Amino acid sequence: MIDLKVPSYPVARTPGDPDFQFKRPGAWEPGAMGNPLDQFPHLVAICISSGGIPKRPISSVRISTTGLESDGHHHEKHDRPSQAVCLQDIEKLDELQAEGYPLYCGTTGENLTVGNLNVNALPVGTILEFSGGLVIRLTKVRQPCYVLDAINPKLKEAIIGRCGYYAEVVKEGILKAGETIHVVDLALFRG
Repeated sequence: MIDLKVPSYPVARTPGDPDFQFKRPGAWEPGAMGNPLDQFPHLVAICISSGGIPKRPISSVRISTTGLESDGHHHEKHDRPSQAVCLQDIEKLDELQAEGYPLYCGTTGENLTVGNLNVNALPVGTILEFSGGLVIRLTKVRQPCYVLDAINPKLKEAIIGRCGYYAEVVKEGILKAGETIHVVDLALFRG
């Protein structure tokens, strides 16, 4: 596992903030040498809410087998260990933004916004190890829900195949924005 010392991302601004811009947290300015994290899977944002969407970014959180501390669910179907964590790629949010949907980290209800992972391309059962020690296993491809209608009635169709993943917690821990992610080689477990 590669262990990099990475800077924490600033807390993402939301559309209600006066200086909000549709720009992913931690994005480097044009002309910069490039973000070294872009080469590796990493955690862009951690988001929670008392229930429903949007979820709001926080800098760190304790995650147990029941999910993120202080994160609520309005629907009982989401309140289960196999769906303790919801992940989404920042690149998918960026694509959808370019298509005109006003999305930012946490808007679609994801807990963890990740970069350079392409989570929807990973198979069920993939294990992700975060540099701070948290370990999760992907359990279910996330399907669009009617709550996305509050953002845009067409979003449910546009996000199909780009909606992220649910995961269960294998090893509990404290998670901080900016951590790197190691995708465990499943071939090791196939014998």
